[in-house]
Order: sequence, then C-alpha cells, then structure tokens
Amino acid sequence: MACHACIQHVSPVVVASPLAERSCACNIIELIAAIEVIGLEREFKGAIRAVNGIDLEVDAGEVFGFLGPNGAGKTTTVRMLVTLLRPTGGQARVAGFDVAEQPAQVRRRIGVALQDAALDPLMTGSELVELQATLHGIAPRAVRGRAAELIERVGLSQAAGRRVGTYSGGMRRRLDLAMALIHEPEVLFLDEPTTGLDPTSRLTLWNEVRRLRDEGTTVFLTTQYLEEADQLADRIGIIAAGRIVAGGTPAALKAEIGTPHLDLVLGDCTDLARAREAVAGFGDHRPASEGCHLSIGLAHGSADIAPILRALDDAGFVVAELELKQPTLDDVFLAKTGEHLEGAAEPEPAAELV
Repeated sequence: MACHACIQHVSPVVVASPLAERSCACNIIELIAAIEVIGLEREFKGAIRAVNGIDLEVDAGEVFGFLGPNGAGKTTTVRMLVTLLRPTGGQARVAGFDVAEQPAQVRRRIGVALQDAALDPLMTGSELVELQATLHGIAPRAVRGRAAELIERVGLSQAAGRRVGTYSGGMRRRLDLAMALIHEPEVLFLDEPTTGLDPTSRLTLWNEVRRLRDEGTTVFLTTQYLEEADQLADRIGIIAAGRIVAGGTPAALKAEIGTPHLDLVLGDCTDLARAREAVAGFGDHRPASEGCHLSIGLAHGSADIAPILRALDDAGFVVAELELKQPTLDDVFLAKTGEHLEGAAEPEPAAELV
C-alpha cells in the first residue's frame, strides 16, 4: 500500500498518539487511526439518507463516545463500521481495513457487544463463551482456559454453570462483553452497554471499559448517558440529522459553551412570559423543564444572580428554588442539536439482583 508520502496532492491524515503503524513500498512508517471515516454515507429506499457524509477519526487506544438523538444516524453508522450494513458512499477503515472491501479482515479484529444481544437462554455462560472461542478459531486446548479467564474477568465465575435464561440484565451484558473480548480484538464496539442497568452493574462495566483502555484496546462507545460519556470518553462525537455536528474532548466541548446558567423555579407560573421579559437583559433563555421553570445563561457568571432575583422580585415573582449550573455535556448536546439527549436525565434504575 502506498503511503501519503508516495501520493501527490493528498493531504495527510492528522491523528493523535498512541497509534498503530503500517509500512508501505517506500519503507516509510505511517501512523494510522484505529477508525478512519471519510465522507461516509448510507441511503435507504425512498432517498432517505440516514448518514450524510460524515468524517470521523478514532485514535488507537482511546475511548470514543458517540452520541446522538434517536434517528440521528448513530446506529446506522455503527452497523456500517462493524460490517453489518454496506455504505452507499464514502469510505470507512477499521483497524486499517476497508469495511466494504475487506469485511472479513475487519471482523477478525473487532469485538461487538450490541444492545440486544442474542444469547441462547438454554446454554450456560461457560458454554456460550467457549462456543464463541471455537467460532473464532482459538485452539481447542486453549478454549476452556480462555473462556474461564474472561468469565472471571467480568465477575461471572459463580454463575458460569447456570443457564443464561436465569441471568439478570447486568449479568447478560457482562457475558456479552466477555464473548466480544474472546479473540482479543483491537477495536471494541459497545452499543449502549449500560442502558437499563442498576448503578452497581453500570459501575462494573465502567471499570472494565477503563481497564480495556489501559490495556490498549480502542473502544467505540454509544450511550444515552451523558455522565457515562463524560466519565469514560477521551473524545466525543455528536451526530444529528446524519451529520457530525460537534467533536472533541468533553472538557473542550464544555468550554465552547462557556457560560454557566441559572435554573429557577417560580412560586407562580401563571405568567412565565412576563417573568422571562423581566430578566431578558441578563442573558439568553435556555430550554427549561415544564412547569414554573426558567433557565438563563449568565454572561457574567454568579455576579448576575442577585440582580436577577431583584428584577423578579420587583416584577412580583417569588423564586422558590434556584441552582447555578456550570456547562455540562447536556448543554453541549442541547446547543449542537437543539434537544436534550433521551435518557440524559433519567433517574437511576432500581437495583437488580446480580
């Protein structure tokens, strides 16, 4: 394969370290991204373009968070990257191989844990992981040991001999993760891995993702939980209406939003329009929760709080509650897409037996 130095008029791909390496005919070592997407498109019947020319780059050894509202093209993008759906335009390379032209090579180098994993409820955890090892061509003498190692790693040793139909949701997610890791993939795709899980199971999976990153595995993570992306992702990409609308580190994206905002709950919400008018000069209004809520961007930070309270008091409004909020990923998502991420403000699910 010719490198960028061998081709005229082609701009080099800028990537951050640590990265994989490849060599070319001129013996120059070239750094490559774990995932490289250029102008990727997917159009369905009826001229419905679910993914509309996106560019993405994911460095080797990082956790990349991929966020988007329902219908934004997030799932379609992931399905193309894992070779389950053929692109109709553009190019995507995973672990150095083209997803359309070299799907077999891509599949050998990726692990995939989709949200709705098809796990045979009549098989035991050990049997399923051992079957996955066999399907990936692991030597028969090594299958049982490799399966036991991964089952222990995800905390399922005591349940390994039980039928999967008896597993809780958290246990099934962990088993699916073990199966995705059986062949030591270079790139791991996790599709909303903690949706619906209790806090303990969620934390267990978070710790495993961090451990995988520390070991050098690239993780492509889709999630409904902004806290999850903030905690785990080195960088984030936000997709809306089939296009990438924002990308960068969580800290950089939040810094772009800049100013904090003040959330207010009024004692009487019969005339919210007049309340908004009373504080219009202090900053831009943000979308707020239903009811007697106001949310105001503060150009001068906390110094604006007292004048806002005085303005509302002069207008005859009583403030029942107030909270100063620093920019969050939810603010970034709102600014870039015009809506809150579904699931971003969900309460923690009730604990389940694991």
